[in-house]
Amino acid sequence: MAQVLEFKLPDLGEGLTEAEIVRWLVQVGDVVAIDQPVVEVETAKAMVEVPCPYGGVVTARFGEEGTELPVGAPLLTVAVGEPSAQEPEGSGNVLVGYGTQAPAARRRRVRAGAPATAARNGTARPEDAAPPRTQVTASAPAAPAVADGPVPVISPLVRRLARDNGVDLRQLAGSGPDGLILRADVEDVLRANSARAAVTAAPAERTAPVAAPAGRTPVATGAPAGEVRIPLKGIRGAVADKLSRSRREIPDATCWVDADATELMRARAAMNAAGGSKISLLALLARVCTAALARFPELNSYVDTEAREVVRLGHVHLGFAAQTERGLVVPVVRDAHARDAESLTGEFARLTEAARTGTLTPGELTGGTFTLNNYGVFGVDGSTPIINHPEAAMLGVGRIIAKPWVHEGELAVRQVVQLSLTFDHRVCDGGTAGGFLRYVADCVEQPAVLLRTL
Repeated sequence: MAQVLEFKLPDLGEGLTEAEIVRWLVQVGDVVAIDQPVVEVETAKAMVEVPCPYGGVVTARFGEEGTELPVGAPLLTVAVGEPSAQEPEGSGNVLVGYGTQAPAARRRRVRAGAPATAARNGTARPEDAAPPRTQVTASAPAAPAVADGPVPVISPLVRRLARDNGVDLRQLAGSGPDGLILRADVEDVLRANSARAAVTAAPAERTAPVAAPAGRTPVATGAPAGEVRIPLKGIRGAVADKLSRSRREIPDATCWVDADATELMRARAAMNAAGGSKISLLALLARVCTAALARFPELNSYVDTEAREVVRLGHVHLGFAAQTERGLVVPVVRDAHARDAESLTGEFARLTEAARTGTLTPGELTGGTFTLNNYGVFGVDGSTPIINHPEAAMLGVGRIIAKPWVHEGELAVRQVVQLSLTFDHRVCDGGTAGGFLRYVADCVEQPAVLLRTL
């Protein structure tokens, strides 16, 4: 006799209490295996798949795509058969963001055309189950949209933007790879709709209340045509909260210096010409940061406000700012002080790709002790960034550009970069901050200085 078990949204860890349903990976009537991912959710930290610890037939789902659910709310129910003596009812291995610990063989999918039977611990009658469907996972390559299939969209933020403004994604031809719909595609439609509304609307209509799409805050009377409101939820909301807290709590100050990066660029070119894995400029700057933090440990710390203590840390977990379609994220390289330039290059590349695809785990987005912000990629020279709370400092790196520079007593064209250090004035004074930044600049100008700490 079949037993119906309820699977609830599990504890997400890292203090997270809710998640938004991005995409269901199963339908009512589908047969699922133990630890098969059944839904893709977005938290304030990352976008992950949630595996179900039961095997059987899906009898109900709770919540449509775009719905926010609190931890402990029902996700779905599964009808399972009588458990055997050898097989448990469920694996219990639900670890959001980290996958499960079940053997790979048990994480099989039901493919189209397969018999409608429950996996391992239960048997479903054909008349109780809907025809099997091909399962779609978040890691699968994006495919062109079909009439009843998923629409390839680059991020949940873009999907939400379209939904909140009544844009039918199935009518769009994405400009990304393989027809992937980008944020710019949706914004183009919104601008076109706004322009048409401006041309056709009568004066009286323009001052009338504007009806908001379902789930949206109504637009005030007299609001400009085409106004778009984007909820501060998910990663964007988490970033907003963290930056606001940093600005409220941390008395920050910034100092900066121009440095001649010509020799650093030459050193990198020589490393890469020698063969082997290519070394990134970010990795070399990270190596400089860890050497500087060893000399000035005051900046690798945080303030315990309740205890009124500055806590200095014995390890460097280096965060780096990464701009993605889903917003600003700060992945963390663990134990950066123990890595060489080649290892740092590889880890930066891995985390950057995970940030781009939205697959960073909560553990890869938390625990940083110092942040490296390479805003030069945006073509700017300087910035006074907000410190990544609860850290004590952030090193900013502007673009490296050819400029006139006095070198060895003569005017020459050199590769110049502006470096900035934003620091928590509670952990150190300007002398310490200036010493840190000057050491970083010396290493950039004369990479041989690093040999003392290698």
